[in-house]
Amino acid sequence: MIEVSDLHKSFRSGEGWIEALRGVTCHVPKGRFAFIVGPSGSGKSTLLYLMGALDRPTSGTIKVEGFDLTAMSEAEQNAYRRDKIGFIFQSFNLIGNLTAVENVLVPFLPRGLTPELRSRAEELLKDVGLGKRLSHRPRQLSGGEQQRVAIARALVKDPVLVLADEPTGELDSRTGDEIYRILRELQARRQTTLVVVTHDRRFITPDDLVLEIQDGELMNGEAKEPNGDLARVASSS
Repeated sequence: MIEVSDLHKSFRSGEGWIEALRGVTCHVPKGRFAFIVGPSGSGKSTLLYLMGALDRPTSGTIKVEGFDLTAMSEAEQNAYRRDKIGFIFQSFNLIGNLTAVENVLVPFLPRGLTPELRSRAEELLKDVGLGKRLSHRPRQLSGGEQQRVAIARALVKDPVLVLADEPTGELDSRTGDEIYRILRELQARRQTTLVVVTHDRRFITPDDLVLEIQDGELMNGEAKEPNGDLARVASSS
């Protein structure tokens, strides 16, 4: 599903450079629930954003379903993000004057809405427990409810990949537990590949694939799949 090979990413800082990723190589199989973990500043969010074509690496390649993101033009990357990827961020990024249903449908607004799309959005909101909140605006929803809207928005286009950056970072622990319950139920039902950046390891289960990053390098040389096979998870260091 996701093939990352010898990935480097550097940022200019003043007169020097910061090397955020240093030769990361890893593989995330299709339909897996995967976590990217590591301390603050380790490069985990940088890796996630590169997987979503929100940025370009300094060198190395990323392939998703065989398509090389690093070889795409800007227009092709825009289409990839629009059509293939669902994003869930720590801040909910909802539009204040839109209802819950309308916020879910935001990815389709430039192309126009259909009754079928609206029905799909409503069903997703019911799936995340917001069937009675369809016409509510963000200010009328709790933080957990707003994140549920964001989850429905990420899934409405039936993405091949969902990327989540600290999706419970602004929520209390009880609400965070509920958000992960919803994510796991929807991921298992749809068999969507889901990659989550988190600093909170209590959400990780023994069946999850874990990519541990420190100082821009992948620390775990290999990770076991539930069936005992080894997933390819390696660092070039």
